[in-house]
Amino acid sequence: MSAGRLLSVLLLLQSRGRMSARAMAEELGVSVRTAYRDVERLQAAGVPVCAEPGRGGGYRLLDGYRTRLTGMSEGEARALLFAGLPGAAADLGLAAEVAAARLKLLAALPAGPREEAARTAAVFHVDAPGWYREPERAPHLPLFVDAALTQRVVEVRYRRWRAPREVSRRLRPYGLVLKSGVWYVVAATESGTATYRVAQVLEAVLSDERFDRPRDFELGAYWTSYLADFRARRYTGTATIRLSPQGRRRLPDNMAPEVVRSVDATATAAGADGWVEAVVPTESTAHACGELLRLGADVEVLAPAELRRAMADAVGALARFYGVVGEGAGLGRGTVAGQGAGAHSSGRELR
Repeated sequence: MSAGRLLSVLLLLQSRGRMSARAMAEELGVSVRTAYRDVERLQAAGVPVCAEPGRGGGYRLLDGYRTRLTGMSEGEARALLFAGLPGAAADLGLAAEVAAARLKLLAALPAGPREEAARTAAVFHVDAPGWYREPERAPHLPLFVDAALTQRVVEVRYRRWRAPREVSRRLRPYGLVLKSGVWYVVAATESGTATYRVAQVLEAVLSDERFDRPRDFELGAYWTSYLADFRARRYTGTATIRLSPQGRRRLPDNMAPEVVRSVDATATAAGADGWVEAVVPTESTAHACGELLRLGADVEVLAPAELRRAMADAVGALARFYGVVGEGAGLGRGTVAGQGAGAHSSGRELR
């Protein structure tokens, strides 16, 4: 039996007042028989669940009975959402509240479910940030949490990627999103709703000015739409490449999923040595050059000419740095000095 489901039954009865076994079953996605068993286990644990027969009857808690969960503070109640994300809770300044809320939850459970909850917590851990980079520091994050919950305007100075690099904005924060260890604030401005990377906020001042969050705004739906739009705007061109068997195996660890999918969809044999030719989406010449250089001698750009020249310039500069200019004469296609066609950079791999 799930301790979480047992707690849900208790909270349903406390919040709804009276429920039939069928209604509980539909709410929790279990069978009616399971709902009956859950009620019996609550009763066996000492929870005063009363049964009222007849039409319009059902189960209810004895008048005046309340669980100790109502003893949570406002901050602890907020923190419950992040009970399984200790890193995120710490970022938001809710680490202590998460710990306190968890203790109160466990204390409210009967002995059996409490032990089950403890066993479950011991075998799961969530680590949101991606590999090979440190989580971003976002010192203004707690301020944005307060602003979003109290619906107050924030005056910010923000560093962005295009000129002018630093701008001032008046934000009406609608919500916060954690994406691969990076926090974003979704906020309304004078020109519409936009997304800002919290770590890029240089200064933030919480004002006393209030705003009304639109009733029809749904953060999850907005973020899904934002990601779709971002992907559509991200790639502005394509490149034709040759890729070795080793390069294709390394592709998922070095390129975006869109690039991997494009290779899988367009790859055609380009020789008896297992190399393939494929078309991949690109953002810009500079960005594509940097990304493709990760594959070293396992990739060759065929087109466009501008990207091919950029790759050649980068490889030439590397050759000059290492004093091997001219030593690569006579090497076969798809190779650089000192490496064969299948050579690749070494490094630690996660298996």
